[in-house]
This record gives sequence, structure tokens and C-alpha cells, in this order.
Amino acid sequence: MEELLTLKDLLVQGDVQGALMIVEELTEMSRNDIIKTIRSYAVILLLHLIKQQAENRTTRSWEVSIRNSVREIQRENKRRKAGGYYLTPEELWETLVEAYLNAIDQASLEVEEGRYEPEELEKLVNREKILNRALGLILPGESS
Repeated sequence: MEELLTLKDLLVQGDVQGALMIVEELTEMSRNDIIKTIRSYAVILLLHLIKQQAENRTTRSWEVSIRNSVREIQRENKRRKAGGYYLTPEELWETLVEAYLNAIDQASLEVEEGRYEPEELEKLVNREKILNRALGLILPGESS
């Protein structure tokens, strides 16, 4: 909120350069919030994809979580007014990679009732295959 008041003051003073700097800062803050939200949903998505692969099975609950996570990531990433997307496919990939370690940690508590340490679980699953599947589910027009 403080940034908006500063922006208003700069515009009233005619300081366009200062105002543009504040706009850039606000834009970056908004983008960071979007990335943080996408990363949170990516952890949930990856968690269930890891569990599916590690246990070689699925449940309705996991499937619903996967679908919901994909929808939320797609919704957060879509620019409503300007059109297009906040994150490119490459940036989505980077976000999934960042979320993967948290997902492995969480999955280690759930796969086979917590039987594996995260390092052990990582050796049981194919990281690239899971990340590629997640990205394929997220990208518009891609099939699962």
C-alpha cells in the first residue's frame, strides 16, 4: 500500500521516472507472488506424481489433487486482462524443478507409509519423467 501512495505522490509531482520505478517494483512484487503460488501448487502436483510412480498405483484422491493443482497453476499463470501467461514454459520448468525437492521431502513421509528417506525415494523415481509429465499437464493444449 505504501508503494501506491508513493506512486501517487510521484505522479502528482510529475516525476515520471520515479513513478515508473515504483511501477516496476510493484510489477516484480506481483510476479513473485504469482510464482510463489504456482510453486506451492507445483509441490502438490509433483508429490502425487511421485507417489504414483513410486507405488506404481493411483487413487481417486491423488487424481483429484493432480487435476486441481494443474487447474490452479493454469489459472494463476494466465494473464486475465492482457492475455498470455506470466511464466513461459521454460520458467514453468524452472519452477517445477525448484518445487521438486519439497515434493520429494513430502512424498518420503507418504510413500509406503513413510518407509523411505528423501534420498532413497529420489533413487526410486525418475525425476525427469515426473517433471516432464507435470509440465505436459500444465501447458495449454498438452495432454496427460
